Amino acid sequence: MGALFAATLIVTLYLTGVPALAEDGHEAPRWDDFAWRILNIIIFVGILWYFAGKLAVNFFRGRRRTISDTLANLEQRRADAGKELSAVEERIASLTTECEAILEQGRQQAELLKAGIVADAQRQAEQILAHARLTAENEGRAVMAQVRAVMADEIVDAAEKALRAKLNAAEHEKLIVNSLNKVVLH
Repeated sequence: MGALFAATLIVTLYLTGVPALAEDGHEAPRWDDFAWRILNIIIFVGILWYFAGKLAVNFFRGRRRTISDTLANLEQRRADAGKELSAVEERIASLTTECEAILEQGRQQAELLKAGIVADAQRQAEQILAHARLTAENEGRAVMAQVRAVMADEIVDAAEKALRAKLNAAEHEKLIVNSLNKVVLH
């Protein structure tokens, strides 16, 4: 309060314009009038301080408390933001590991699918080979049957030529009759 009073006094003296020593025809300052003015200002400031001083002090204390509370609140919010940041970073890290796990699972499924496709292809190849073998065997049998038929025809033709050369007409008739009798009787 003493500093406030001193500052008020200095400002009052400055504003009231304490006249300098009289110069060139001006009259000398009146100190008694000046003293009453100073006393009047001091009383005014005292009354003002009496009624508004507590309000000013409370205002500045409240303002100080508000600033302090705001700073504390900001510190709390900063700490909360730090916690949220660490939680988000943990979630990002867990997402990274989760993505890696999903990729690994995808690789495993791809390997299983690949193995299934390879096994299916091998099974189909084996079926194709078996079918080709069977077809080759059937064609071989058919060719063998044709060869046998051709050979049988040639053998029959050769035997017929040989028999014709050895058999005469009477023996030929006798051979045909015997063959027919055997076929008809059996």
